[in-house]
Amino acid sequence: MGSLQPQTRSTTRSTAQPWYRKSTQQTMVDLHTSTAGLTPEEAGSRLLRLGPNALPAKAVEPIWLRFARHFNDVLIYILLAAALATALMGHWTDTLVIIIVALINAAIGFFQENKAEKSLAALRGMLSSTARVVRGGQKLEVDAGELVPGDIVVLRPGDKIPADVRLFEVHQLQVEESMLTGESLTVAKHTEALDHEAQLADRSNLAFSGTSVSAGNAKGVVVETGTATELGKINRMIATVDETETPLLRQIAQLGKRIFQLIIGMMALLFIIGFFWHDYPLGELSLSLISLAVAAVPEGLPAIVSIILSLGVQRMARNKAIIRKLPTVETLGAMNVICSDKTGTLTMNEMTVKHVLTANRFYGVGGQSYEPRGRITLAGATEALDWTAHGNLAAFIRAVDICNDSSLQRDEDGRWTVVGGPTEGALKVLARKAELAPVDVRRLGKIPFDSAYKYMARRCDVDGESLIYLKGAPDVLLNMCQQQLGADGPEALDRAYWEREMSHIAEQGLRMLAAAYRAVPGAGGEIAHDDLHQGMVFLGVAGLMDPPRPEAIEAIALCKQAGIQVKMITGDHPDTAVAIARMLGMGNDLRAMTGQELEQTDDAALQALVMHYSVFARTSPEHKLRLVRALQANGQVVGMTGDGVNDAPALKQADVGIAMGIKGTEVTKEAADMVLTDDNFSTIANAVREGRRVYDNLKKTVLFILPTNMAQGLLIVMALLVGAVVPLSPLQILWMNMATSTTLSFALAFEPGEAGMMRRSPRKAGESILNAYAVWRVLFVGVLLTAAAFLLEAWMVADGQDTDTIRTMVLHTLVTAQWAYLFNCRLQDQFSLNLALLRNGALLTVTLGLILLQCLISYAPFMQTAFHTVPLSFSNWMVALGIGVLVFFAVELEKLVVRRWKASKSA
Repeated sequence: MGSLQPQTRSTTRSTAQPWYRKSTQQTMVDLHTSTAGLTPEEAGSRLLRLGPNALPAKAVEPIWLRFARHFNDVLIYILLAAALATALMGHWTDTLVIIIVALINAAIGFFQENKAEKSLAALRGMLSSTARVVRGGQKLEVDAGELVPGDIVVLRPGDKIPADVRLFEVHQLQVEESMLTGESLTVAKHTEALDHEAQLADRSNLAFSGTSVSAGNAKGVVVETGTATELGKINRMIATVDETETPLLRQIAQLGKRIFQLIIGMMALLFIIGFFWHDYPLGELSLSLISLAVAAVPEGLPAIVSIILSLGVQRMARNKAIIRKLPTVETLGAMNVICSDKTGTLTMNEMTVKHVLTANRFYGVGGQSYEPRGRITLAGATEALDWTAHGNLAAFIRAVDICNDSSLQRDEDGRWTVVGGPTEGALKVLARKAELAPVDVRRLGKIPFDSAYKYMARRCDVDGESLIYLKGAPDVLLNMCQQQLGADGPEALDRAYWEREMSHIAEQGLRMLAAAYRAVPGAGGEIAHDDLHQGMVFLGVAGLMDPPRPEAIEAIALCKQAGIQVKMITGDHPDTAVAIARMLGMGNDLRAMTGQELEQTDDAALQALVMHYSVFARTSPEHKLRLVRALQANGQVVGMTGDGVNDAPALKQADVGIAMGIKGTEVTKEAADMVLTDDNFSTIANAVREGRRVYDNLKKTVLFILPTNMAQGLLIVMALLVGAVVPLSPLQILWMNMATSTTLSFALAFEPGEAGMMRRSPRKAGESILNAYAVWRVLFVGVLLTAAAFLLEAWMVADGQDTDTIRTMVLHTLVTAQWAYLFNCRLQDQFSLNLALLRNGALLTVTLGLILLQCLISYAPFMQTAFHTVPLSFSNWMVALGIGVLVFFAVELEKLVVRRWKASKSA
């Protein structure tokens, strides 16, 4: 054998003719091989030169590095710097507590987020482990990883195809390719070269790595292996897709940077004022500035964000949606476009007969999927059929039931499944729905289906009558028939009638299959093609479709109401896709953009066009990825659903990748952010509702935590400006931020969703979590708490109280006021003490927890030693409670004023 030409690797073949356009002879010549296969020596040489038929493994980050990444935050930097400073000053207790706080934050993020990428490993698992090959004229079974271009492979029913193969010998080969192309039907293969450019789903003389043989046998020559296969291209796309940062993470990072800048600026200014103006000792001034840094950092925020997201994950899991990455929960609330695969996502991925056309009537067939439940009725009627008046319909159903190699069965979970092709299975379901009287059938000779002649025939004895049944493409069968079966028996074929009525079926996006029969004199059992060209009687046509999921129709309507666009991206035929889209309620004036049109459109033009189309058909994996990126370029927060390997790159690129859990491949699940365990599109709408609830609660949490940090910071700033003693120590500030703020804000995670949240538009992805009103609220409450604390401190100083008592009381008062403010945060605009308060039992739980914690820090001797606190009297508790009640009503009054001001502005 000669050396292999460079063009056998698709990555180096940019202008060469594709394999599906070459004849089998030319393919053999280009690959320097023959039907006898390569010699073992040549196969070994090519393996060394081209590498194994495998997908490359991706290096996995060590655990320590993944843990260390959780310290990569500007707020954590401030804490670590404060820990270092206190250590240098010898304040080891402060140092230890600060480090523990940082470790707790990192641990929560590490253990509640699993960021390990398994999608590439799952793709490798999809490759066949062994392959039957012909080498040197001998049939061998070899490891699939040892296949090379030029190898001759033998394919049998049930085989997983081990590489991309150009077929040269085919016997009724049917291949299941939906995981790669999105096409719902098995694909009949042939050997002839194609004379035109073809999309992946239309390359019917190729068999692709990772797909499986449903029926028939074949031989082919390997043309691509490893990363050069279509599966390998998807692998490369997944590997090159960068992780997208969610809107929440962007906002939290931006908030952290702003707080960092503010802290650095304030510390520099206060150092100058304290050192040069008030002559503070350097040690005391440094400790005060560390107190400021610790006070201003909302160190509890990362922990509580992770906890709220984790609780959202748990709620979604109970509602059939598994979240793989915590920030995805919040991103769902900002999602404004869902790009959905059709087959198996919006549809059942189970072919169903919807209509039957006979010579005199048009029938509707009820039911969904493979479950044999549904009525057959006259079009427009509801009553069951009297079969004595519909003999030609019964004859059609009998024909497609007997001339059929599939079977219907029920699995362990009670779901109905088909053994065999989905189209034949749908006809078996039709026969079960009809419940015809049983007949005695003896099956004899058969002509299997072949794409070359597009029909299947069977000779059989039915209740002693010898018949030939014929099933296949309507146009082919019409050419073979001279008569049709009418209400009173055979009559002359009315071809114009059939063509007219079938055009109406085609307009609905349905696939069609026809049946015919004739009586055969004699007792022979064999059958030949010549027996089918005389005396055949046309029985009728079935219209089949992969039906929309009923729940998907409702979910799309809910998405529209919530301001979310739904776009269908499928590998299926454009007419079928548009018909399904209409049934799903995606619109009436719909037109599909095809994969070929996509390829002729540059990225700039696509960015404009993508917003105007709702259906994209005959797409490849590259097209799906381009569409998601084009939508993101328009500022859209994109969700992408899918179940096949072909969806995996786009799922990873999308802001929210959504995989089907039942029918989805492992590759898709591992590339996704969310997995639907019920494969139910409506679960997405419920997930969006939960995402919006989670974001609302996160925003309430931020508005709850930040005013306290601001009050603490202002206390220290004011003390340094006037030259007074700082009212709180760094440890007391840490206690307030972690032990109390985090405890209290936990209750907001359980707040129920506010009324009407699914009737509002998705928030803008770039919208800050702190809008102008939120900033005002933080300033207002922060100043309110600071004023309360300063007035209290001034009163206690005037009363001659010692420093530890003052600090303990200021700490307790701020905690109590914060607890009161918690109730204000339940609703941003409305009065907070409503009936929904009773639905949140966490409010009572955190209140009791807060009382226990404050008793601990005030009365436990070891806590008094560590935090420099003293016991508080009952009157101290009442004073703090009174201040908290005043804070609550002050904020509610502010909400009332703002609400009326907004109403007057909109009037």
